[in-house]
Amino acid sequence: MYPNTNITRSPVAAGPVQAAIERKLVTAFSPVHLEVLNESGMHSVPPGSESHFKVTVVCEKFNNQGQVQRHRAVNTVLADELNGPIHALSLNTMTPDEWFAKGGIVEPSPPCLGGSKLDAEKKR
Repeated sequence: MYPNTNITRSPVAAGPVQAAIERKLVTAFSPVHLEVLNESGMHSVPPGSESHFKVTVVCEKFNNQGQVQRHRAVNTVLADELNGPIHALSLNTMTPDEWFAKGGIVEPSPPCLGGSKLDAEKKR
């Protein structure tokens, strides 16, 4: 009914954490669409960090589930990463019908204003 999994990656090469996220989510959900973006560079972390991710998972397994159930399912699959290297995880979880109704578009993340970036913004 839907095309094979479409995986969208960050413009930079995937590191080991991103690769693990992708592998685990493909295995657990057989998604129609998966997007794993390493947004660590938008935050006050060292270059090359893998600590902040935005994940979009579109799969039929989310039919008849609310957002809380979907997020819990993803968090369960990524429990090791959430207990280790991942500091922040933004989730967009949709059914294929929801995804196609939105035109396959997810809003961009807002700029980070935490930590030293917030301090710098206050000084302006």
